[in-house]
Amino acid sequence: MSVTEAKVIQVSSETFAQEVLARSREVPVIVDFWAPWCGPCRVLGPILEKLAREANGTFRLVKVNVDENPDLAARYGVQGIPAVKAFRDGRVVSEFVGALPEAVVRNWLSRVVPPRVDKRLEQAQAQALAGALDEAEALYRQVLADEPNNTAALIGLADLLAVRHRPEEAGQLLDRLPADAALSPAVRQLRNLLSFQLEARNLEEEHISRLRLAGDPDNLEARWALATRLAAQRHYREALEHYLEIARRDRKYRDDGARKAMLAIFEILGPDSPLTKEYQARLANVLY
Repeated sequence: MSVTEAKVIQVSSETFAQEVLARSREVPVIVDFWAPWCGPCRVLGPILEKLAREANGTFRLVKVNVDENPDLAARYGVQGIPAVKAFRDGRVVSEFVGALPEAVVRNWLSRVVPPRVDKRLEQAQAQALAGALDEAEALYRQVLADEPNNTAALIGLADLLAVRHRPEEAGQLLDRLPADAALSPAVRQLRNLLSFQLEARNLEEEHISRLRLAGDPDNLEARWALATRLAAQRHYREALEHYLEIARRDRKYRDDGARKAMLAIFEILGPDSPLTKEYQARLANVLY
């Protein structure tokens, strides 16, 4: 019986060796030592069950009632409950005591449960690199149908939707990420790109901006529209060139917007990008 099929798996002294020790050689087993009268146990239990359902089989969650199985509690040194112990290869590899917040429990699990490699993710990434975007999107969505909070699938699909210029959908996926993943450099870079794409939708078409600039190089509005559309399409060198020209002509335009846009592109490219280094130096010459 899988974790997704059984919300709670009760284990006794008679079944512990098979359900915990033997099974932990196949998949990590998380044991929740608890009692019906324990208030903190009633707080922690639903958190563990929720995380087990999200994990979709990457670990097995079982519960041991210490009142009914005092020998197990004594054998594993349980002095306070709830007591949670992670078993791998027949032994305890990590543990904690008390009703910890969900974020803390989630972080603890990430250290004791190895991530499952989903072949569909690898296939989706390969299809995306090959330009088979429909196939890649379908694979990412299959993974998310089974694991709605799969971080790699959320970021991968959001990046693919950015390529397809669907920033609203991509942003909604990123909003579902846990706090630690949401603050990662890759996600910050992607959010910067989505910001360019969202703004570009409200600006004039590229060919119109180019025509207006050809007739009037001082037209900052047209130059801004062109730069933003170029950034949205990941044509970063030309976008940086136009933003730099705006900063040179009018530092205060759009509340120092050209400099801020360039900084956003620098974050997308990363600090080691030759393009970042080149335009950081050129921007410094303009500003200082």
